Order: sequence, then structure tokens, then C-alpha cells
Amino acid sequence: MPELPEVETVRRGLNQLTLNQEITGGDVLLDRTIAYPFSVGEFVAGIKGSAITTWHRRGKYLLAELSPSLFAGWLGVHLRMTGQLLWLHRDEPLHKHTRVRLFFGDHQELRFVDQRTFGQMWWVPPGIAVESIITGLAKLAADPFSPEFTVEYLALKLQNRRRPIKTALLDQSVVAGLGNIYADEALFRSEVLPETLCTDLQLKQIERLRTAIIQVLETSIEAGGTTFSNFLSVKGTNGNYGGVAWVYNRAGEPCRVCDTAIVRIRLAGRSSHFCPQCQR
Repeated sequence: MPELPEVETVRRGLNQLTLNQEITGGDVLLDRTIAYPFSVGEFVAGIKGSAITTWHRRGKYLLAELSPSLFAGWLGVHLRMTGQLLWLHRDEPLHKHTRVRLFFGDHQELRFVDQRTFGQMWWVPPGIAVESIITGLAKLAADPFSPEFTVEYLALKLQNRRRPIKTALLDQSVVAGLGNIYADEALFRSEVLPETLCTDLQLKQIERLRTAIIQVLETSIEAGGTTFSNFLSVKGTNGNYGGVAWVYNRAGEPCRVCDTAIVRIRLAGRSSHFCPQCQR
């Protein structure tokens, strides 16, 4: 599943390629991809004639601000597990998992490809609060790059939670945008075992964890995210963070710090990777 760095990579690519160009139409190939409005025809009519002024990211959600006009509002996208947004010439052959096509001038299109079909798109009409339509936004915690994401904030979110820290970090109401890859990486950088209960964490460990989360995410964004299976940038390129990952997907390989073999365990149904020597 694309996590914060992958979604941020897509956002930056979209802001480079799609802004201030009229959306001339669209084609929905899988109706259930459109979460709102419930009419596919209303979705296409709602965005047609508008232009995207900027793309925002909130957690793992992408939000396009549409230009002020009769057809203003917001375009929302969640890539979920396998979603891709690709900027292509309209003559490019359709991938069999293409779900939605948005048409622009010069025969360009923004194509939503999604193998597992869990991805969603929304058109939020003008005058309606985005959170009232894309309800998942209201449940998000602070973004790791926001001023609100302080040591005190993270400590407050983790206190009284008697569950493993790795499980807590995957909860979007604790940290917005973090997922399996970067939770493992941040726990390694902060020298904390994934099975450590939140209630057992010391303040110094939480301080290291907050710093590690930000550093790991920044490093991955610089590398264009991680591609282990489906992720592609808007231009169709792979992310490069996987080649420098500290522990994720490296079970049995030597730790980059101490040479101890990286261990993989199952925790709350998800894989977790860690170094038994560096993490305590």
C-alpha cells in the first residue's frame, strides 16, 4: 500500500504536470471506484470544465483544489493498496486495470489504474465541507511534517495504549500517513522493538521515535518512495528507497549497523522486521 512518501511523491508529480489545465471530460470504467457522487455521470459532469489549482496531501489522501468557477469544488483520491495515478498521452494503450480516465488538453490524460480495486475517487461540490464527504479525513491524526506533531503530542497519543508500538503506529488516528514499511524503519532508527508496549515507552524513546519518523519519511521522499510491487510515480517510475531500507523486507540479511541477521515476525497480522541487537 502506498504510504506517506509514495503519496507525497505522487502529489509533487501531479503539481508539476496537471495544474491550470482544463479537464475536458472523463471516462469511468469501474463505477465503484467513484465513492461520491453516487452517480458516475454526476461525477464527470462535476469536474468537467474545471482546472486543478493545486494538489494537497492529508495523510494518504490526495486532494485537488479545483479552480473557482461553476464547476469548482474538490477532487479527492485514495490509492489504497494498488492504486496508481499516471499522466499519459491519450493514445497510450489502456492497462487492463484502468478504472478512471480524466481528459485534459493536448491529448493528455490522468489515468487511475488499480489492480485490487480498493482505490476511491470523490468529487466534493463547492460549498460542502470536504470532511463531510471524505469522512476518513476527520479521523486522521497530525501529519508528521506538521507543527502539531511534537514529542508531547506523540506521547499523549501513545499513553494508556496497552498494545505494541508497531501496531499503534499503523493507526491513522495516532500518526497520519505511516504504514508498515516506515513504521519498521522508524522503530529501527529509534532503537525500539516493535513488540514494546506503548505504556512501557520512556519519554526519551518517544523523542527518538518522533525524530526517526520524520527522518525516515524525508529520506524516502527524496528517493521517490518505495516500490516493492505496484507503486509508480505519476511519470511511471519506480521508487528507490527499498534499496537502502534498514530492515523492511530484509529478513535474514545482515543489519547495516551490526551485521546481526534481520528478523521477521507476525504482529497483529502484519509482518514486522527488526534487528534483535540494535533494537531493545
